[in-house]
Amino acid sequence: MENPSPGDSTTSRESTPPAGNATPDPNTTPRAGAAPGAASGSAPGADVTADGGAAALGRVARGVLYPARHVEVVETARHDPSPEAARYVELYWHVRWRVDEPHDSKVLSYPSVHLVFEDPEPMIYGVVRDLFVRRLEGEGQVLGVKFHPGCFRPFAGGPVSAFTDRTVPAAEVFGPEVVDVGRRVMAGRETADLAAPAERFLLDRLPEPDPTAHEVAGMVERITARPDLFRVDQAAEALHVSTRTLQRLFAEYVGVTPKWVMRRARLQEAATRADAGDTVDWAALAADLGYFDQAHLVRDFTATVGVPPARYARSV
Repeated sequence: MENPSPGDSTTSRESTPPAGNATPDPNTTPRAGAAPGAASGSAPGADVTADGGAAALGRVARGVLYPARHVEVVETARHDPSPEAARYVELYWHVRWRVDEPHDSKVLSYPSVHLVFEDPEPMIYGVVRDLFVRRLEGEGQVLGVKFHPGCFRPFAGGPVSAFTDRTVPAAEVFGPEVVDVGRRVMAGRETADLAAPAERFLLDRLPEPDPTAHEVAGMVERITARPDLFRVDQAAEALHVSTRTLQRLFAEYVGVTPKWVMRRARLQEAATRADAGDTVDWAALAADLGYFDQAHLVRDFTATVGVPPARYARSV
C-alpha cells in the first residue's frame, strides 16, 4: 500500500458509510494457533507477507472474515509501542495491499479507537458497531495506532461515544500538526520506520494519567475473554460494579455498551470456529456461547455478517 491516491479505497459499514478513507480493520488479535500477543501472528516490527497456506491464515487477525481470500491480497505487520506509549497504545499495525480487481475486506471490529495514517490525511476511526467493510483498489498502505479500549478517552477530552460509527479528521483531536506527521509516516516503507514518527508525535502529547481509562481497559479484556457472559448484570457482577456504573463507564470510555462488547466477542468466536475448516456443531457452540438455542446464534450472526454461520463456513 505504498503512496495510495485518493479514491484507491472506500470504506463503509454495511448500513451507513462513514466519511473518509478507512483501513482493512485495525484489529489485530491473533487467530487460534497464532503466537500469543502477536498481531496477525507477526513478530513485533516484522513484515508479514500474504504467502498463502496455513501459516498465512494463522497470521490473519481474529475478526477478519473470509481469511483465505484476505491473505491473497493483504500484507500485515505490527510494531509494539514503547513502555511509555503502551499505557495507551496497544500496538501499531501496518497494512499493504496490491490488487488487480476491487476486493472487499470485511471485519468484525473490536471495541477500540484507531488513529490511522493514510492519504490524503490521518483519520480517527471510532468503534464500528456493524460489519466494517473496506474496498481495496489498486495499491496502497496505511499505518494504524490501535488504542487500548477506553484509553483514547484521555486524548479525546470527552466521551468516546462521540466517535462511535464515525470517521473524523485526526486534526480535530490532535491539531493540524498531525497532518505533517502523516506525510512523514506515509513516506516510510518498513513498519518500524512508519511507526517511529507516529510514536514520537503521541509521546509529545501524552495526556494526564487517567486511572479510570486503564480500569476500563481491564474490564473490556475480562469481558472479551468470557464469551459465556451473556447479560450485562452477569458482567457487572463479575467485575464487582453495578450495572449502571458499568454502562456509564463504557459509554464514556469505550463508546459502545457492555452488551455490544459481549455480543461481538461471541460473534468473533463463532466466525473463528467456522474459519478453522472443521465441522462445527452449531447447537453445541450456541450453548457454549450462552445463546438460548441455535436459532438465536444464527439470527445474531446473520444480522451482522449477512449470511447464516453454516453458509459462511462453507464459503471460507
